[in-house]
Amino acid sequence: MTKTSTGTKVAIGAGVAALAAFAAAGYFLYGSKDGAKNRKKVRGWMLKAKGEVLEGVEKMKDVSEEQYSAIIHKVGAKYKAIKSIDPAEVDAMMKELHGHWKNIKKSISPAPKKKATKKTVKKAK
Repeated sequence: MTKTSTGTKVAIGAGVAALAAFAAAGYFLYGSKDGAKNRKKVRGWMLKAKGEVLEGVEKMKDVSEEQYSAIIHKVGAKYKAIKSIDPAEVDAMMKELHGHWKNIKKSISPAPKKKATKKTVKKAK
C-alpha cells in the first residue's frame, strides 16, 4: 500500500474544491430558473478573485481554516480598494467563499481508517 503525501492530498483537495465551485457556478449561471439574470450579475472581477483565492490555496502545503480565511481577506481587500467595484459585492463574494470551507475540509481530510475485523469460522460437527 502506498502512502499519499500531504502535498498530494492538498492538490487533490484543491482540485475537488475547484470542481465543486465550478459546478455550483455552472448551476447558478445556467441551471437555475434565474440563470439569465444571474449571468448579467456576475462580474469578470469575481471570477478573477476566486481564481486568486484558489491559487493561494494550491500554493499551501497544509490548509487550515485560518490560512484559507486569510487568503480570502487578502484578495477581498485588494478588490475593495478598486473604486469601480461595489464593496457590498466583494463582501458577498467573500461570504460565499467562506461557506466553501466545510467542503474543502472534507476533501482534504484523510479518510477514516477501517478497523480490522476478525472473522470466526465455526467448525462443522
